[in-house]
Amino acid sequence: MGRVVGGLASSHAYTFLEPAEWEERRRFTRSNYARRYGVEPPERPEVAGETFDANEQRYGRIREGLKGLRAKLEELKPDALILIGDDQDENYREDNLPQFAIYLGDSVVSSRRGSTEGTRYRCDSALAASILDGAVEAGFDLASSKTFPGDALISHAHNDILRFMDPEARIPIVPVFINAIHVPAPTPRRCYDFGHALRTIIEAQPDEKRVALYASGGLSHYTAGFPWPHYQGPATLGFIATDFDRRAVELLAGGRGAELAKLSSRDILDSGNIEMRQWIVLMGAIGDARPETLVYEPFFRGLMGMAVGSWDLDLR
Repeated sequence: MGRVVGGLASSHAYTFLEPAEWEERRRFTRSNYARRYGVEPPERPEVAGETFDANEQRYGRIREGLKGLRAKLEELKPDALILIGDDQDENYREDNLPQFAIYLGDSVVSSRRGSTEGTRYRCDSALAASILDGAVEAGFDLASSKTFPGDALISHAHNDILRFMDPEARIPIVPVFINAIHVPAPTPRRCYDFGHALRTIIEAQPDEKRVALYASGGLSHYTAGFPWPHYQGPATLGFIATDFDRRAVELLAGGRGAELAKLSSRDILDSGNIEMRQWIVLMGAIGDARPETLVYEPFFRGLMGMAVGSWDLDLR
């Protein structure tokens, strides 16, 4: 039978940039908001309270956490990596917006939007096909794509992870997509149940395939791509719901990730945690395991509550 040997999770986007790059990137994000909504967003007052030196020191925990994830992936030596990310009008647009989707092709090129260059990654198409069959049998109408134009995987939720964790493309991957930014989106309970179904399908594999899962996204952030038309609260671009984030991290640290499934879609929208869906899918797959590593740091100059976590299931 197959085995889930580990769970990994992290934020993406600014998380993979050094603090010295955040100012320029934040200006870019603010300009995107202005182009989209026709008004310049106010600067969050918390930005003034952060210094570069203090951010550099705190970001060191995130940097080391990411290096630890890379080392853990190397240590686990999985036969396949299921990479769970959202898609922000990249591979999937408004003409086709699945709630859950999986890539079935034999390979894919990790590349930036508009680029024809990138690194080609092998895909475990047999495992992907098995997940598709098993998920549909379990009641999940999982969409699938066997090809992308130019074989290009341009979703940054997937690309950020691949470029850092496996730049040499050694591990076959299975890209999985969760709708996070378009309303309506899957409820936290539905995400958790989908993660549980993933594990059941993996464990039903006829071989002894060792599979790692990686959840890419979160934690709290309100960016230009946030579904603002559906949000009714007081937050503006760049806010971070630190209290909500810390409560969620406390649950994860205590092996109580299943409690995140009790949240509503409104809860995670109002707290800027729409990408927590990817973490909740992971929780559904790993159950009540406690993390080996769990780091959280909010950065208003980086527009995000950044988090890194790892769960080693190989010893259980």
